[in-house]
Amino acid sequence: MSVPDHASCRYFVSYSGVKLPLRLVNPLEESDLGHRNTYMKAWFDAADRLVGCDKLVYGDVQISHRYQYHDNGALRRAEIFMDEDLTVMEFDETGARTSA
Repeated sequence: MSVPDHASCRYFVSYSGVKLPLRLVNPLEESDLGHRNTYMKAWFDAADRLVGCDKLVYGDVQISHRYQYHDNGALRRAEIFMDEDLTVMEFDETGARTSA
């Protein structure tokens, strides 16, 4: 799953918690990135929902998340890429996980 072409890009220091979608914290300006070794690059849809994020460390992507949502705004699908492994999770309209 890729990030939609129309998604807006923003940057953050990190994230908090473990619930999906990730909760990104401490926004950064693009001009701040030259002074950072680690940061999150994130994309948001027109409804300001997080549709994807990459954790960059020294310019390399360490982990990527991609999200899709149900019409009611609940998370429908999460794809997590890490170390060339892909984990896919599906959720119902109430947010309950339906896949392993």
